Formats: sequence, structure tokens, C-alpha cells
Amino acid sequence: MTFIPIPAEKLKSLAQSSGIPSPGTSSIREIAHLVDKIEENTGIKFIRMEMGVPGLQASSIGIEAEIAALRNGVASAYPDISGIKPLKEETARFIKLFLDVDIDPEGCIPTVGSMMGAMVSFLVANRNDRNKEGTLFLDPGFPVQKQQVKMLGHDYCSFDIYKYRGNKLKDKLESHLESGKISSLLFSNPNNPTWICLTEDELAVIGELSKKYDVIVIEDLAYFGMDFRKDYSSPGRPPFQPTIAHYTDEYIMLLSSSKIFSYAGQRIGMMAISNQLFNRSYPDLLRYYSTDKFGHSAIFGALYGLSAGVTHSVQYGLTALLKAVNDGRYKYRDDILEYGEKAREMKRMFVSNGFEITYDKDLDEPLADGFYFTISYPGMSGRELIEQLLCYGISAISLVTTGSERPDGLRACVSQVRRQQFGDLDIRLKKFNIDHTV
Repeated sequence: MTFIPIPAEKLKSLAQSSGIPSPGTSSIREIAHLVDKIEENTGIKFIRMEMGVPGLQASSIGIEAEIAALRNGVASAYPDISGIKPLKEETARFIKLFLDVDIDPEGCIPTVGSMMGAMVSFLVANRNDRNKEGTLFLDPGFPVQKQQVKMLGHDYCSFDIYKYRGNKLKDKLESHLESGKISSLLFSNPNNPTWICLTEDELAVIGELSKKYDVIVIEDLAYFGMDFRKDYSSPGRPPFQPTIAHYTDEYIMLLSSSKIFSYAGQRIGMMAISNQLFNRSYPDLLRYYSTDKFGHSAIFGALYGLSAGVTHSVQYGLTALLKAVNDGRYKYRDDILEYGEKAREMKRMFVSNGFEITYDKDLDEPLADGFYFTISYPGMSGRELIEQLLCYGISAISLVTTGSERPDGLRACVSQVRRQQFGDLDIRLKKFNIDHTV
């Protein structure tokens, strides 16, 4: 603590030399790059809350399966672009067992993480009707997904869903969809960054209106089963992970291995396209692809244009993980409960030192403790708060970059903060509070 707070002038200089004019409005990767530079320059170990990197070891189940696949020679062969058969079958089985939804293995397609799954979804869903323009995002959300539609030249709109929960959602949502210009609608559940979780009633509203206005729903389930208030991890038994699939027939699920299996480094996710959407014909797809069929265009048009397939060996790794979970031999929830326990303790430390939880409720219910939480400090904008916290060796990202209407808020991720750092975090927060008395 002798060298904290770090002089603001030093941080400004390091930010400028890194090509970052304003840490308070920078992307996740830019903040991560800046913190690397600050740690290298000052020798101060940061409390790093900016990036959603798993903080747990990957299960040996997947690793051993990958090693075995490599020894069996898969490294020299291209995988099937639509995925190896065992992975497609175990994914369909997983979706049935844990969401109570039937999707044919044909529509279960491996992607290089959920980010590629989103990109493929936009490339097809937003090009199926020449009279439509793009995506409606239910914000706050993952900033990179908006970057993807910008890169593709698609239009998008969004609104902060927090003020329109419950009975308020239908009118707000319809005010956007009734224009007839929306091709796709994307949300995450649990939500990144706020950790709010949509209810069955809210999902029913989204499903009803998406059918009314012929909009494809893209459901980002990167944090599958991580609303720890309920246990969604028993195969084939309720409660099941809530999903839009119970309320509409035309949807895409984005499933990630990064968080529930701590498999982020291997870059594999699954894009699951509903049976009806997979087989639906859209004549306007012929502007870009060789067929008007949605599923065929997704695999042999968009996906093939991005990659010759997901790494062969990692497909066997994920297959083994899913099979172990499906068979009931591996209960992934037991490992990742650590995130909820850390979030509860970290939130307590922030609140006891003058901070507020920015998004704090799921309707009338206290928010779950999970991978992320949001913070603000009285009298400071989010931009100011990031720049001040960096001086105390604490990093996060601004909610402004996520589409939030709370310019004072930050997203904090618990995964990289080790329990051994809790004492240091508490000391730094106490000093911050003393130095910034309201």
C-alpha cells in the first residue's frame, strides 16, 4: 500500500503510450492491456475485475479426451464443418436434459466460442429479408456483439431492460418491433453485465412478440445454469434452465464452454438452431448464399466463410465433458459455485466501503450472486470511477460500453480475484473510501 494511490499522471502517461485516450470508455481488452502495462511498470499487483476470464482449472475430462484424440491422429484431418457426430449428439442430448427442449443434432453446430456463434447468427438472421435492417439488443449486454453488427454494416437498436421488467416489458418491446425493421433480437440470461435473470413470464412476452413480428431470437446462454438461486444441474429433472425455446419455434441458442467448464482457452461453443428455423426457407438469403434454407446457409455459407471448422481435438474434449454431465458423472455446478460465493463476499466489501450495487434487484427479488456484479460510487461518473480505481490497483469496465443507461456504473467480474487477495481488496477499498469521502 506504500505506492497506492498510484499517481494519476503516471497512469495518464501509460494510457497514452498504450493508445488509450480514456480508460473510462475503453473496451474490455483495452483495459486489460492497460493494466498489464501498469503492473509491469509499477510492480503493483492489481485486483483485476475487467475481464470475464475463468478463474478455475479446466476439468481433466475434456483435457484427457483431447489428448487421446490427438494421439489418434485427428490433428492431420479437417473436421466436418458442421461438427463431429458425437458432439452434435451430446449437445442435442444436453439441451433435452437441461432445458427440456428437443433440437435435432443436425442443428447443433460447433463454433470458435459463442462470439463466432453470434457472428454467424447475424450473417444469416439479418440477411433473410431485404426489408429488414438488423438487431434489437436487450441491454445491458456484451459490447462485442454490437461491434460485430457494426462490422457487418447492419443497423441495430437497443434499450436498457432494467426499467422495463415484468409487466412493463411488453409495451416497450413492441414499440421497437412494430416498425417491422427488426430481423433478430438478442439477450443474455443470466445477463452480462448486470446478472439479472429474465423470468418465465418475460420470456413468454419475448416469444409472443417475436412470433407476431417474425423476429429470430438469439439467446446467449454463456452463463448457463449460473443463477445459483436454483439448481439447474440435475440431468432430466426440473428445474430446467429457463429458455426462449419454450415460447417460440424460431430461435438460436449460443452455448459456451468457457464458463461452466472453464474451457475458455480452447475456444469452442455450440450454436443450436431450432428445428423449424433450421429448415425454413428465406428467398432473400439467395442474395448471399447458394440456398434459401436457413440452416444450410448458416453452416455452408456463413460458418464456412469464417473458418474451415472448429479445432478437431477440442470437439472431442467438449464431447467428453457433455457426455459426463449428461450421464450424471460430472456436476459442473459444484465447481462454479465458487463464483457466487466470491461475489457475495466482494459485494459486501464494496458496500461497506461506500459503494452501491448499481443493478441490485430481479424485479422484487434480490439479485443472484454470480460471475458479475455492478458498482457505483456516489458523486462519480463511471468514467471518473474507473480512472480513480486504477490509481488504487483495481480494474473494471464502464457500463456505458454495455448499453446501460447508468453512466455512473461499472461491471466487476469476480473470476480473476483470488481469495488470497480479499484482504488486500478490503484495504484498498477502505483507503479509497477515506480519500473520497462523500
